[in-house]
Amino acid sequence: MIEFFTAWWSYGFMRNAFIAILIITPLFGILGTMIVNNKMAFFSDALGHSALTGIALGVVMGVADTTLSMIIFAVIFALLLNYISSKASASRDTIISVFSSACIAVGLAILSKGGNFSKYSSLLVGDVLSISKKEIIYLILIFAATLIFWGVAFNKLNAVSLHRALAKSRGIRVKLIENIFAIFIALIVMLSIKWIGILIINALLILPAAASRNISVNMREYHLFSVIFSLFSGLLGLLISYFTNVATGPMIVIVAAIIYFATYVYGRRNA
Repeated sequence: MIEFFTAWWSYGFMRNAFIAILIITPLFGILGTMIVNNKMAFFSDALGHSALTGIALGVVMGVADTTLSMIIFAVIFALLLNYISSKASASRDTIISVFSSACIAVGLAILSKGGNFSKYSSLLVGDVLSISKKEIIYLILIFAATLIFWGVAFNKLNAVSLHRALAKSRGIRVKLIENIFAIFIALIVMLSIKWIGILIINALLILPAAASRNISVNMREYHLFSVIFSLFSGLLGLLISYFTNVATGPMIVIVAAIIYFATYVYGRRNA
């Protein structure tokens, strides 16, 4: 019985996936708290959709590694969204929806030319089992950079999320903080999207933080539970997907959704 449940560790691709989830999910848990606080669900979803356009531009320009074109385009896209949102009279969610729809349409149009989209269809649901050791190193670097940024800028980010005008009056460079935060979201989304999937990556960013918010009474608990829920969803989803032969990304999100509904019911009963 023990051998049955530990046999998965003998496979190199499962070990790589396990390590990747140990790195990716805490990042989603940490960043997700501020995404939920700032009501940026549409923003992170639009970044996921922009991946198709980033890949398409890389293909058109003959870039060998389309991950690079994805990252560059996502960073530019995130900064552009922030800029236009601050200048335009339309609501932020409307602007983001317009840009998201346009990006995914352009990406699909380019990649589907000649009936070649089947090569990229795996991006829709992801494949964490395909992650390599080199890509794990990239994740470790972005993990370290995110922790440093969070330690330095968390109080400022929290102040901006509570009241932008008040934060600005206290000398906080609001636009700079928002832009740096947007860049980190773009980097993590693009580095993870091939393994989590375009269709569900936003859910993994939002669900653990939303579940944590249902039961947390202070900011410390909010972050702690978000990381725990995200990590638990990732590891349990990976193991269930291995034993049931189901795609890992969707299974992780299903576990995260169950946790969200459980905490929602618990929070309502103890309100």
